[in-house]
Amino acid sequence: MKNSFQNLNKAFENKIRLGIMSVLSVNSRASFNDLKEMLELTDGNLASHLKTLESAGYIKVIKSFKDRKPNTKYEITDSGATAFDSHIKALEDILKQI
Repeated sequence: MKNSFQNLNKAFENKIRLGIMSVLSVNSRASFNDLKEMLELTDGNLASHLKTLESAGYIKVIKSFKDRKPNTKYEITDSGATAFDSHIKALEDILKQI
């Protein structure tokens, strides 16, 4: 069981980052506002967790304008998808051993 715990990714230990990655793993993209609404977070709280995931290379930011207003969307990267899948598999392994 110890090996399964060692396979957990610290980046996803926080429930907010786990939620962000969950949303992005099933949707090709999500806007800042969509994530904020789905996860019921404040702007600042969401922004800090998005920055952490972006710094780790797990998500990428896509900035554009829609009707002259900034529109920020997020997308999971290939390395983010791989890391998240490994984390989920480790969680499943832990549950199987209990």
